[in-house]
Amino acid sequence: MFTLRIWDLPTRLFHWALAMCVVGLIITGKLGGNAMVWHFRLGYVVLVLLLFRLFWGLVGGFWSRWSQLPLGPRQIWSYLKKRTFAHSFPGHNPLGSWSIVAMLLVLIFQVSTGLISDDEIANAGPLTTLVNGQWVSWATSWHKQWGQWLVIFLVGLHLSALLVYRLQKKAPLVPAMLHGDKIFSLPVTESQDRTVDRLWAVVLLVVSSSAVWALLNSVP
Repeated sequence: MFTLRIWDLPTRLFHWALAMCVVGLIITGKLGGNAMVWHFRLGYVVLVLLLFRLFWGLVGGFWSRWSQLPLGPRQIWSYLKKRTFAHSFPGHNPLGSWSIVAMLLVLIFQVSTGLISDDEIANAGPLTTLVNGQWVSWATSWHKQWGQWLVIFLVGLHLSALLVYRLQKKAPLVPAMLHGDKIFSLPVTESQDRTVDRLWAVVLLVVSSSAVWALLNSVP
């Protein structure tokens, strides 16, 4: 048996930071009132994290790269027919890969609509003045209704999948996202998780934070 590093530290920290922020966004969005101050702050943090993940998917650990997501129809069919083994998908399996892509795309869209939303009471996104009123109205409606419930649905789907893998397939996925390692019967390519890789992640996080700060301050 081989214990191999699959998830690098930056990927793991991103995962848990995003999870906590999304939960915080759902709670503060439901509470409203003064909690909306934190709703906006958490939204900005999520935007930074999403931008970082887009970059990290190009240069990060081997199994965190976009090129390693098995998204093809043949891979999905083979997986559903159970014609593959654990070492065939050391990172995300095909269904997990599509769920990750769906979650990231929905969150990007949800944050984007939040930036131009206005409840016409006390809360308005920082970029509302850049678009016309019709778009602001549509974005606000989507953000508070369909978008919010779509995020909640995807979160529930993600948690349900974790339970299925843990209870039915006897394959706990959470521990690997904590310590980064998985056990295989055959050797597979490991993700690099060196100090220099982590320093590059810090640089990308700074770049992402700077880009979001510039965006938020682009309106006089």
